[in-house]
Amino acid sequence: MMNNFFNFINLHNGEEKKEKVLENVISNISFRGSNLWILACAIIIASVGLNVNSTAVIIGAMLISPLMGPIVGAGFALGTYNFPLLKKSIKNLLIATIVSLTVSSIYFYISPFKDVQSELLARTAPNIYDVLIAFFGGLVGIIAITRVEKGNPIPGVAIATALMPPLCTAGFGLATSNFSYFFGAFYLYIINCFFICIATFFVVKYLKYPSVIIDSKYEKRIRYGITALIVVMIVPSFYLAYNLFNEKQFIRTAEQFIQKEFDNKGYTIIYKKINYNTSPKSIDVAFLEKKFNPEEIASYNKMLISNGLSGTKFNVRQSTSDVKSEILNEINKNNINLSEKDIAVSKLRQELDEYKISDSTLVQEIKAIYPSVDNISYGKIEEYPKTDSAKLRFVLIYSGKTKDKAQFKNWLEIRLHEKDVKLIETPKE
Repeated sequence: MMNNFFNFINLHNGEEKKEKVLENVISNISFRGSNLWILACAIIIASVGLNVNSTAVIIGAMLISPLMGPIVGAGFALGTYNFPLLKKSIKNLLIATIVSLTVSSIYFYISPFKDVQSELLARTAPNIYDVLIAFFGGLVGIIAITRVEKGNPIPGVAIATALMPPLCTAGFGLATSNFSYFFGAFYLYIINCFFICIATFFVVKYLKYPSVIIDSKYEKRIRYGITALIVVMIVPSFYLAYNLFNEKQFIRTAEQFIQKEFDNKGYTIIYKKINYNTSPKSIDVAFLEKKFNPEEIASYNKMLISNGLSGTKFNVRQSTSDVKSEILNEINKNNINLSEKDIAVSKLRQELDEYKISDSTLVQEIKAIYPSVDNISYGKIEEYPKTDSAKLRFVLIYSGKTKDKAQFKNWLEIRLHEKDVKLIETPKE
């Protein structure tokens, strides 16, 4: 029974010939000519996506990026103790990284839009979850590469492990001299590269690819080195994940405090801002009508400790000009985030307007001029006259007889400003 189970999950089933896999991996390591051009174009596309906060554009850039090649190559080199291949992989990865940082920095330097969008901000604070994504994404990628039937996991791996956006965000940090963004994003990029490489190493060892140098000394050194690097990479990500957990918990507790003390008492809040990264942490609110004196504000600050919000300051914005400027800033931020959705909605409205007929008096006019016409239905339909391109045409369905159908058609075309109205006459019920 156990043998059947292990055979069911055995990675050797459906495995490609090892020589062919190695040949394929080595061919994708080099960054010369077309690969370098593709990388530069992908970097610009990803940078534009981050700049305009477009997830679809960023995903497109990740799909065409050739960055996975040298990272997988480094994992294969470690797994087979092929140090010349490891040297070549690292060299090409460095070339790709420098080119990517240079291109993205130039783009963001000359771009007039330097606002920090949500897609860009998401790449500045990696944590343990990014480690898990990189490792398991790398596992899927290398398993797919070693199969006879490659399937379709490779594009998904490129999207999940996200090598391009962190590099572009690091370029943004360099271009704007924001080094906290640079180091945060570059750390995420290193995490992704390293754990894809480690996942590749484990699969290569499991599948027993032949070693170039069989020496227990080298093997031990590599294992110790990999273990040390894993610890060095994971410890900061655990710390960042712990900070993220504390931030989420603080925001949830602050929201509960605001709801209990103000929302449930009928106070209308027109502005709310919870700051975790300030010292001390702060909760800023403004109310529509309610005014608080200093003693009341002080009492709310004392309540924060008993509500699990020690080290936090409670502020009430009561100056009209101050509140107005804050609200306008929030509105502007929301407008920027919604701009892409607004464009999509506008396009949909334009498409719907092509089909829409806003004319409430048309039926009344038809019945007044042509009393015998009844049961009127009309609208626009798509026709394909001997070609693949669609043509919109106004169609009117009616019952009853008209003395002159051509005259009726001509009147409708003038009345509706349509070139070719189609009339469909149906028998009366």
